[in-house]
Amino acid sequence: MSNIGNSDMIAELKRVSDAFESKQPQDLLAEAIRRFAPKIVVACSFGAEDVVLVDMVHRINSEIPLFYLDTDFLFPETYETRDRIVRHYALKPAQVIQVKSLLTPEQQAAQYGQALWSTEPDRCCQLRKVEPLTRVLKGFDAWITGIRRDQAPTRANAGLIEWDSKFQLVKVNPLARWTWADVWTYIKVYEVPYNPLHDHNYPSIGCTHCTAPVAPGDDPRAGRWKNFTKTECGLHKT
Repeated sequence: MSNIGNSDMIAELKRVSDAFESKQPQDLLAEAIRRFAPKIVVACSFGAEDVVLVDMVHRINSEIPLFYLDTDFLFPETYETRDRIVRHYALKPAQVIQVKSLLTPEQQAAQYGQALWSTEPDRCCQLRKVEPLTRVLKGFDAWITGIRRDQAPTRANAGLIEWDSKFQLVKVNPLARWTWADVWTYIKVYEVPYNPLHDHNYPSIGCTHCTAPVAPGDDPRAGRWKNFTKTECGLHKT
């Protein structure tokens, strides 16, 4: 994959992405896994989209690993969902990669001040999400994400498979065309374990300090960084 970043590879990924626009997410996943395994990984926040991906991937190749960014500020329900997913799919310890910041919460507070998320949320996300993600992705040629085009304007043009110029590897977005209703139909049909916070008006679940419930009819990401114009943690920006 040494030439993966050149213009020919980017053009090839665009052709593949366009070809899969009329197919099912599982078709794209099977092709991506065929191309990139074992150097492919699922990014899992244990939110609705990501547990769907875990289920789909497990049905195609049960050896594919997942990673999650443990910011040290996740909801108890998120950790519980992780444990239920591990049990449900009988995942091996090596398949569940916990990725943490280089700083403990206490070290971060000492260096940057208490409650950094309330004063400089971008810096907090950089320390606890972006830098750890950069580290884990260096070991892979492709990553699978649960982003959907209708989640936010910043995601509206996401390809089904594309070159991730920020992290320098292939990014696979099998659910890009799906709606929120599609996600929940899959969860119900296949009885996928999911985060119970979704039943309490949390469509998007991140850290405890930066996630709030959303009123019915509001933007699904309105509960993230509620007092800021910020809508992304930086993982899916180019």
